[in-house]
Amino acid sequence: MAGSGTLLRQCPLLLPQNREGTAYEGFVTAQGRDFHIRIMLPMDFQLKNARIECSWQLKKILHGYRHILKQRLHSCPDLVSFVVELKTILEIALKNTRDLHIPRPPEYYSCLIRDLEILGWNKVVYVDTGLATIKLKAQDSCDRQHLITLKLNAKYPTEPPDCLVDFPVQFAISWMPQNSLIDIYNQFLVALESLKEFWDAMDEIDGKTWVLEPENPTRSATTRRIAIGNNVSVNIEVDPRHPNMLPECYFLGADHVVNPLRIKLNNNMHLWDPEISLLQNLKDLLDIDFPSRAVLEKSDFAKDCGICYAYRLHGATPDQVCHDPRCGQPFHQACLYEWLQGLPSSRQSFNVIFGECPYCNKVRESKENYRLN
Repeated sequence: MAGSGTLLRQCPLLLPQNREGTAYEGFVTAQGRDFHIRIMLPMDFQLKNARIECSWQLKKILHGYRHILKQRLHSCPDLVSFVVELKTILEIALKNTRDLHIPRPPEYYSCLIRDLEILGWNKVVYVDTGLATIKLKAQDSCDRQHLITLKLNAKYPTEPPDCLVDFPVQFAISWMPQNSLIDIYNQFLVALESLKEFWDAMDEIDGKTWVLEPENPTRSATTRRIAIGNNVSVNIEVDPRHPNMLPECYFLGADHVVNPLRIKLNNNMHLWDPEISLLQNLKDLLDIDFPSRAVLEKSDFAKDCGICYAYRLHGATPDQVCHDPRCGQPFHQACLYEWLQGLPSSRQSFNVIFGECPYCNKVRESKENYRLN
């Protein structure tokens, strides 16, 4: 659950609606205005699978920022962090909405057109009819395509535009009144190169392994859930500033399969070599070969949930497995939690529920949330 005290300080009008802390409703405040919003979290509190509902006014204001909000949902560690970023994005959106109605002097247009001509129209992907929003494209040294969206206010170039990028880290520009779009573009290129090793590592993982989640990773996504075998995977969190260092690893699967992997990782951590690729390091430490895309299909690992009979449910994939070696049936965490809640024989202690597998009825002890006993 999000820290309710911290959330209350950041957003005092957004209140929890249930004891579990999975539903919040109320108002977010920006520039003296209150906007109605409802946030529903899954039982595992994964923000990436949260559902957000809001008033039509707020939906209209945030329309052009939906992809940014989606990125923030995937990268923010908790609800408090996301609410802080939501308020920041809302402030920017309100400012830009207000600026659209401010008459722009002729100097604004002449300066902007001059900057675009110097920069080169071949780098421009999109310009809106009011010349207030511009999208530029660039290639990094590995020929990956990247976009930067610039939202200019009426005081450009005295004030810098807001810059929206698909980065795993914050992109803050350095700006002086005499600067131009060329300066922003050059800073964008420098930032791209600073993230080259991170994207190299993630591209190798995406190209040589079966990534179960995220399904279509953005350039800002720092996590990958990689298939190891049938109903066994590892979730890694890569530091974009230090992509060649040992990432956070979390194994998903039955205990009799993942426990040996955890032991290997712990025993071999000292062998991690930052001079070789992240993927090769993982192979060496775990003493495994990840299933090859050239030999196997994703369907060999993407097994449907044993309760809802679907693979993807509200964006989530099955990440719970029965620990009995003879069963090994996968489930969505939300499906399993709902199933166990309905069993008269289940026992619950705070946010941990104990019950029997829907398939093998095997009773086992577990300390993990919403897992089979």
